[in-house]
Amino acid sequence: MKAITANRLLDGDVVFWKAGQWVERFGDAQLFDETGEAELEAAVATGKAQPTVVVDVYPIDLTPSEGHWAPVSYRERIRALGPTNELTHGKQAEGGDVVEALRHASGAARSTGRVDLIRRK
Repeated sequence: MKAITANRLLDGDVVFWKAGQWVERFGDAQLFDETGEAELEAAVATGKAQPTVVVDVYPIDLTPSEGHWAPVSYRERIRALGPTNELTHGKQAEGGDVVEALRHASGAARSTGRVDLIRRK
């Protein structure tokens, strides 16, 4: 499973693709399975064609977590939750099932692309 992410140019906030528009919450993101590869590529291309709206558009890999989906990469989990300096700041302050699934996801792949898995403390 995959989702598409970018940074909104106006304020730098992390956003996610959903049916032709950008949404702020990871839980609202459109999910693409392996059968939707063409649709995924088309959505990435559409996002990249919006240079005055978003920058750095790319797909992210997802893994199951507590009945929801969470990014495989620890970096992407941090981006989805917002600032990590305080639990009462950013998107994580909203709480809910999706935020809890992101917080408790384990087995994040290292951002360097190594196949070794690490467990989040």
